[in-house]
Amino acid sequence: MKTAILVDGGYYRKRSSSIFGNESAKASAERLYSYCNRHLIEKNFKKQVTHDLYKIFYYDCPPVNKQVFHPVLKRTIDFSKSDTKSWTNDFFNELSHKRKIALRLGELSENNAHFNLKEKYTKQLINGRLTINDLEEKHFTLNLQQKGVDMRIGLDIAALAYKHQVDKIVLISGDSDFVPAAKLARREGIDFILDPLGGKIKDSLSLHIDGLRTCDNEYKK
Repeated sequence: MKTAILVDGGYYRKRSSSIFGNESAKASAERLYSYCNRHLIEKNFKKQVTHDLYKIFYYDCPPVNKQVFHPVLKRTIDFSKSDTKSWTNDFFNELSHKRKIALRLGELSENNAHFNLKEKYTKQLINGRLTINDLEEKHFTLNLQQKGVDMRIGLDIAALAYKHQVDKIVLISGDSDFVPAAKLARREGIDFILDPLGGKIKDSLSLHIDGLRTCDNEYKK
């Protein structure tokens, strides 16, 4: 069975960071590559079956490359010189040297980049547990809008399904926006597996997949 593995990069990096903390770009790339290959091995009727890898598609956006004003620090932060940009570029470079990995990069809507108060702190501010004078840099997160990533994932799923290039698609994501693409692939006879890396998914998404599989119990804690 020929298998394609599609990785929603933003989702993967967020989940991986929350579980494994801050890793080097090289270590994180190695972890992802090793993890994807675990999807090629599964038990079927108590027998271990190994599938052929078609390709690993990794979808993400380049790091932000502009100055953004921070409301608490009351100054602009130059992300073009940030550690985050350096780490992300190194991560992409490490992945690009792996066998059978294709990087699909969208764009960031940098003109709309701004800092938002994190949701849990917004609630604390409303109920009085936090005051405006208490706000610090850690209470805010940079808000960025991706462009073209979801579209690229959907187009690749459609192309793989219509051309019957693979028998199975594994999507590492937790986004219900991919329901139409999942339905299309299944209609074409593709075995469609979702891996939310232990995260919760909406019922609307679970209805339109052939299976749910996370290969590392660390994600399920």
